Amino acid sequence: MNHKVAWTFAITSAAAFMVTLDNLVVTTAIPVIRRDLHAGLASLEWTVNAYTLTFAVLLLTGAALGDRFGRRRVFAFGLGLFTLASAAAALAPSIGALDAARAIQGVGGAIVMPLSLTILSAAVPAEKRGLALGAWGGISGLAVAFGPVVGGAVVSGISWHWIFWLNVPVGLVLLPLVLLRLDENHGPFARLDFGGLALASGGLFGIVWGLVRGNALGWGSPEILASLLAGAVVLALFVVWELRATAPMLPMGFFRSRTFSLANAASLFMSFGMFGSIFLLAQFFQTVQGYSPLGSGLRVLPWTAMPMVVAPIAGAVSDRIGGHRLIGAGLALQAAGLAWLAALQTPTVSYGALVAPFAVSGIGMGLFFAPVANVVLSAVRPEQEGQASGANNAIRELGGVLGVAVLASVFAHYGGYRTGHTFTNGMIPAVYIGAAVVALGSLAAFAIRRRPRAELFGAEAAVELAA
Repeated sequence: MNHKVAWTFAITSAAAFMVTLDNLVVTTAIPVIRRDLHAGLASLEWTVNAYTLTFAVLLLTGAALGDRFGRRRVFAFGLGLFTLASAAAALAPSIGALDAARAIQGVGGAIVMPLSLTILSAAVPAEKRGLALGAWGGISGLAVAFGPVVGGAVVSGISWHWIFWLNVPVGLVLLPLVLLRLDENHGPFARLDFGGLALASGGLFGIVWGLVRGNALGWGSPEILASLLAGAVVLALFVVWELRATAPMLPMGFFRSRTFSLANAASLFMSFGMFGSIFLLAQFFQTVQGYSPLGSGLRVLPWTAMPMVVAPIAGAVSDRIGGHRLIGAGLALQAAGLAWLAALQTPTVSYGALVAPFAVSGIGMGLFFAPVANVVLSAVRPEQEGQASGANNAIRELGGVLGVAVLASVFAHYGGYRTGHTFTNGMIPAVYIGAAVVALGSLAAFAIRRRPRAELFGAEAAVELAA
């Protein structure tokens, strides 16, 4: 790895790690935030969803802005915005202010995440691409894995505010390095798809709003039915718009590729099950068994530490044995681990009984995160990688938003925060559903046929895809 590639890998991986970490660093702090800011379940869901919703909605736009105005320039802007929003979250005096700052963090993250991948992909020689993208994916997976531990350590050692303050010095160090060490490059599209952005944003917001509010207002209430129906209709209009747009933010032709469609389906199902389940599992040790935030984070370490060992190995061998097989095996293990955890849950379950299912889930997570980026990008032409990266990250984040919303609704329907027994009664069916959805992702991954890019995209196919 030459000097410039090494700098590019270090900068883009550090930025992706920081942004991804914020997906889950809040989960261990949620019980403390709930008491400190007197927040209800719906407000706590928005502490997670405000970030992931804006992240999911604007990932495609972040990639398009980079293609149009320069990837390094837009990447630096997104990093600066994320850093400022982190400071605002740390200073938030109320749950509403915190949720607003989290939404702005999501905007910055939506710019940083896809561009970190496309900047790295452009800098790495083709023969080392699988290894580099596998390592990038592994680092992103580590951020997801370490979120509860980092959050727990900071909340126990200092306060919940510092889970956001930690981003500020990292952002301030990375910003000058981005401007000094990264090369500027552009994508093939000069126009922005404002119509697609508006339709995607409106449709996703309508659906998630209905899911988050459904349990409080009743699933048959006019507001919830109208929100879900309007969201679905607007998303359908988004698809129609993208089919006709001259410069679509998400070319529908991508989905003609079996690899692209199934890899993104696997990503959606994985995020749904994992983020929705960990939203509840991360609270179990504190809310039910009375451990500190750090104690809670350390107890999920068998889950969170396994990707450190598994992801680098999976990234190194993904080109040789097929990334889709690794993804399928990883999601099967993740589903088995979640179902195992649900089967064991009682308010007084011993920690020793949970170590093995946590470890199985961690191995599965490492196998998924290492090869998924390379599998998705191998399904499109090199100049389309920015859009494909944005699409995959958007779909994955949407899965997380839907997972938290749906599984939190299942949790509230069958249980709640009143006692340890009610918490467990709500968590068990929610985690079982999460496991089932992750298992669907495994089936989608195994259905991918391993075919090289040259077979998928000859000259005629490339023209058709761009149309």
